[in-house]
Amino acid sequence: MSVFYGPPPQKRGDGDNPERSKGPAGAQRPDLLEMASMTATDIAGGAGGSARFFGTRGTPAGFTARAFTKSMGYTQEDLAKPVIGIAQTWSEFNTCNNHFKQLAEFVKRGVWQEGGLPLEFPTISLGEVHTQPTSMLFRNLMAMDTEEMIRAQPMDAVVLLAACDKTTPAALMGAASANVPAIMVSGGPMLNGRYNGIALGACTDCGRYTAELRAGTITAEAYCDIEDSLCRSVGSCMVMGTASTMASMAEALGMALPGNAAIPAVDSRRAQFAELSGRQAVRLARDGLRPSDMLTRAAFENAIRVCMAIGGSTNAVIHLTAIAGRLGIELELDLFDRLSRETPWIVNLKPSGKYQMEELFEAGGIPAVMKELEPLLDPSPVTVTGRTIGELLQGFRKTRQRDVVAPLEQPLGKEGGSVVLRGNLCPDGAVCKQAAASSELMVHRGQAVVFTSISDLRDRIDAPDLPVTPDSVLVLQNAGPVGAPGMPEVGFMPIPKKLLEQGVRDMVRISDARMSGTSYGTIVLHVAPEAAIGGPLALVRDGDWISLDVPNRSLTLDVPEDELARRQAAWQQAPLQFERGYRMLYQQHVTQAPQGVDFDFLRLPAGKAAGS
Repeated sequence: MSVFYGPPPQKRGDGDNPERSKGPAGAQRPDLLEMASMTATDIAGGAGGSARFFGTRGTPAGFTARAFTKSMGYTQEDLAKPVIGIAQTWSEFNTCNNHFKQLAEFVKRGVWQEGGLPLEFPTISLGEVHTQPTSMLFRNLMAMDTEEMIRAQPMDAVVLLAACDKTTPAALMGAASANVPAIMVSGGPMLNGRYNGIALGACTDCGRYTAELRAGTITAEAYCDIEDSLCRSVGSCMVMGTASTMASMAEALGMALPGNAAIPAVDSRRAQFAELSGRQAVRLARDGLRPSDMLTRAAFENAIRVCMAIGGSTNAVIHLTAIAGRLGIELELDLFDRLSRETPWIVNLKPSGKYQMEELFEAGGIPAVMKELEPLLDPSPVTVTGRTIGELLQGFRKTRQRDVVAPLEQPLGKEGGSVVLRGNLCPDGAVCKQAAASSELMVHRGQAVVFTSISDLRDRIDAPDLPVTPDSVLVLQNAGPVGAPGMPEVGFMPIPKKLLEQGVRDMVRISDARMSGTSYGTIVLHVAPEAAIGGPLALVRDGDWISLDVPNRSLTLDVPEDELARRQAAWQQAPLQFERGYRMLYQQHVTQAPQGVDFDFLRLPAGKAAGS
């Protein structure tokens, strides 16, 4: 691996003074009443943040804070250092983040080495496997938790520990809103699974072999062996699923050091990377470089290009939009499609390709991908290294492993991994991962087989009398942000068992849900507006003809307009499912997929400064 981790350590400044006799120029120490009214910008971030909180030894301001912090064994010299918060998402319910206790220790080592004071604090942890009904239902809650804990506590910078699908975007959303100097440290992918000499990928091969079991082509004994062989270490999914995609996005956005995404979770270089990130966090605290300085529109456009080139998860469309919305940046769906048309698919990873994150790491990781994309990237955005993308690219190298990262001139596909569709079935847009779709289904016309809910899909998909053929189009309604609620990953609808037994392995599937980034097939997702709020998807009936044309970005319900008007007039919205608590708040305030499925009150209002 050849990556450039950032500038060398900077000379320590005024933070060395153990008495903290000096704060920022012209600053006076606040008293307790002033502390109670401080904003995050007052207390944290930039020179003098924690210094103002802890005050000067021998004065009343900060007396209580100093005394109670010393009760944990810290000294006056420790309190003189820049305070680096470590947002910890460790949980035994989150297998991807299960190694974060140890990872945090390496971050702390780097913070200490650079002259900072590391203080670890917990935030909500969202494990994709164990969190029901879907971790996406709680992404916004974790983002709120992360933002408010950064705001509430006296830190000069924060290190965001994240790995599993929703922890990365939630942490970035919270950090963007708090706008305190921040750096992301991902947990890294797990090692490749191995079974009979074959590399297995979670959870691409979960779906693949489950389909084969249902089809009767493998035995239950073999299926159990695969289960035991799939996940060989801690870490996130080792394919280009949502976890690896969003770790790549953190890197492409400049919010993580180069090399963040691909270093395996159990590789010693992941520990080294965490240490270097801890050191860089202290430099960020001293320099005052904030997320709003890095997360510009140009940075998001670079990230979208990287996402398209790696065949990244369709979930990135939602997450990038949500992160940008926290800074008042609108990422239109048409922008994603335009950049997809301009950016070739070049990374040969499952579920779209052949290899996995372990091979991408050996090929140079995201730095090698970005070097290949250099002619297409904007060099101006600043990164957590303090250097621009253009400056970093000078230190990156192209890979020699061209079967993993193809040359820009000889791509795996002329366009990016995902596209945006329009039409009367999705007037506000829908997405399709063309890199993982079947070429013979990219242009298709078939009759709808409609499931009105997730439970309806579960109950009838394998019914012997289901009126379905290989040419049918499976349609799932009421699985979007409001309807499910939470927009779960059920867009990867199973192929009906009777078709699996006939050898069918893919068919067109359409829903207002999401799918796991590890999934594959000719699947249309994020249909907006969703069925639960009266979108055209709610009007589809069994037997309706639907036309899909991916090359021309079209999705059409071939039903006369007067018939659609009649159905619309008869449609009635179901009452919301929840009458209290967070889930009620979610259903009342969640936005649609094109707006990032964030809460309407968390997007940065026009004219407001980041962090306010």
